[in-house]
Amino acid sequence: MESVQLEIFFNFRSPYCYLASKRMFNLLDDFRVELAWRPLGGWNGRSPPERAKFKVPLARQDVGRFARRMGIPYVPPPKTTEPTSAGAVSLLAQERGVLREYVIEVMRTEWADGRDIGDLDVLGAVAERVGLERAATLAAAKDPARLAVLTANWARAQERNIFGVPTFVVGDEIFWGQDRLDFVREHLTELRLARL
Repeated sequence: MESVQLEIFFNFRSPYCYLASKRMFNLLDDFRVELAWRPLGGWNGRSPPERAKFKVPLARQDVGRFARRMGIPYVPPPKTTEPTSAGAVSLLAQERGVLREYVIEVMRTEWADGRDIGDLDVLGAVAERVGLERAATLAAAKDPARLAVLTANWARAQERNIFGVPTFVVGDEIFWGQDRLDFVREHLTELRLARL
């Protein structure tokens, strides 16, 4: 069987996306899949602000438990951190062939070091560490065309009744949550897409 498309809906402000970033790229190594990268911005794919204020304390406990189990650091960034620029720059990283490195480094900086990746100085330094030029990064962060892609990705998600991140889509199968990655692997195995 030929490869199938794997869509990943992702918001850099989600701690569950941080957890997913540690394992999700292994799917590209282990299976014949074509990545359809769907970054989101702002509050898209996250609990709205009025709900988040109640959810954050519980989510931080939950993510902390997963982080301990995975053996990774967990230091939440400032609550005011805005993810849209990071999402826009991820499209540049994909074009330049360093998407995996960029995602992992942004999420590490944000959720292991507790830094504000909405700060363009912080984001520019992250981008440089994975081989992107600072000037190109800063331009991509505010590029209307790239920002429009983030908006279009959210519209696509809503058409599929996707409401949270991370979400993984293979054909008609939708898997919501970083703790569903094993189900994604099982599904791809059932489709006989494992690389030999």
